[in-house]
Amino acid sequence: MFDFLDFLRLLMSAFIILPIVSLIREAGYYAVVSMFGATNKQIVIGCGPVLFRFPSIEVRRYFFMFSWCHYDEIKPNHKFWHAFIYASPMLSNIVAAIIVNVLLGLELMPGSETLWNTFLFYTFYFVLFDALPVYMPDGQPTNGRAIWDLFRHDRWYTSDERQKEEHTERTEEQEETIENRDRDERERDDHREPEHT
Repeated sequence: MFDFLDFLRLLMSAFIILPIVSLIREAGYYAVVSMFGATNKQIVIGCGPVLFRFPSIEVRRYFFMFSWCHYDEIKPNHKFWHAFIYASPMLSNIVAAIIVNVLLGLELMPGSETLWNTFLFYTFYFVLFDALPVYMPDGQPTNGRAIWDLFRHDRWYTSDERQKEEHTERTEEQEETIENRDRDERERDDHREPEHT
């Protein structure tokens, strides 16, 4: 049964753990593109108006919603390095999960087991859905899909392209995803505004 303690755990998960896991994920991008000499790097946590800003991190009002890392293009512009960048958020979450799991196993981790189990759940949740090779409704690839496109279609996405809907060249699967999204929106609009008789 869902009780008051479960409600508190839900709030803790949404407003504390999820943003921390998002930050770890984006820190993976940040660390790897820094190794490759990218400039103008910035991690953005959340959406909506800016809540506060540091030189490399911007936190927005709805800090629990989305996150991304923006950077200028890397200097070694090669397929392998782009694959490493796409894999970096998954790797950073896996490394964080392994560290927490080992510390829990050695009983060196302070705090409740529920807190850390929830942290591990969200960490692996991000890894699982980031690894799926699919396009999101706006046509942007997940990191798994970006790696797939990189080796199957010899195509990589710049940091700017991943923030925009319009890409210069789309794969057939990407076009199909966007067509399905547009069709769904048309059908939704048809139901919102019934025909006048």
